[in-house]
Amino acid sequence: MYTIYENCRLCPRNCGKNRNFGEVGICGRTSEIFLARASLHMWEEPCISGKSGSGTVFFSGCSMHCVFCQNGEIANGKVGKRVTTEHLIEIFLKLQEKGANNINLVTADHYVPTVADALAKAKAQGLRLPIVYNTGSYITTDALRCLEGLIDIYLPDFKYYSSKIAQKYAKAKDYPAVAKAAIAEMVRQTGKPIFYNKEDNRLLTAEEYNDFSGNEEILLKKGTIVRHLLLPDCVKDSKDIIRYLLENYGTDIYISILNQYTPVKKFIDYPELNRKITESEYEEVIDFAIAMGIENGFVQEGNTADESFIPAFDYEGI
Repeated sequence: MYTIYENCRLCPRNCGKNRNFGEVGICGRTSEIFLARASLHMWEEPCISGKSGSGTVFFSGCSMHCVFCQNGEIANGKVGKRVTTEHLIEIFLKLQEKGANNINLVTADHYVPTVADALAKAKAQGLRLPIVYNTGSYITTDALRCLEGLIDIYLPDFKYYSSKIAQKYAKAKDYPAVAKAAIAEMVRQTGKPIFYNKEDNRLLTAEEYNDFSGNEEILLKKGTIVRHLLLPDCVKDSKDIIRYLLENYGTDIYISILNQYTPVKKFIDYPELNRKITESEYEEVIDFAIAMGIENGFVQEGNTADESFIPAFDYEGI
């Protein structure tokens, strides 16, 4: 699979760079793996982080380049520490030793061949944790098929429903179509959500998880959670995304509706992005999801935009 890097088509930008021979792709990286952090992370959905934390591995680089990116420090590919495939395997196993509930691969789309190789070898060396694939969904279905059988949980974003908004903020007018196809492939691979009780390893259905009121640690074992981050003045787009997901997947997925957007800088060309979303905007979207009959979902309470969901990219754990 490493030959894929020689005429790179992992993302729909189709830059065609020979990343195996030092050319830098639209993602900002060659085929050499660069990481920014590998640590226990507590700020994912409750069934991902649990009480012990998710073993997040932050990859450097990204092909989306959203103007408001909350992880822009590493998404541009300028920050990161080089690791070999063997070192990546060691990082996975070390996170398991630290008590991580899963291995959470954050923005690894541009490294799919290496990640697939590392996961297969790590599993052969004793990696037992569920593998979470955390993505912006701007990835081809061919690339996702390279991961089939290796990923237990997909955690994709659905950023934009409108091609106009996708073009405005990411110069990717094809994003809605790409994300729809990618999420369909993810759901095909994972099937319906399955949870387990960490205390006794008892399996639970989504219905049982939703009704659970005990203190035990209930974690997702397999399935897809689609995230959507509300943006200022984009309530209609958010409603369109939720409608699409509910009409096409119903209870086959979970939908995580996020209110944590925070301006990372002063925007000159996009003045509307210089504010957080309002409480009324978020409530309107949540009320819409409820009216649509959502059963499997996560919401954020309180002023989460005032909290820091962005870790320090200081090469911890690398």
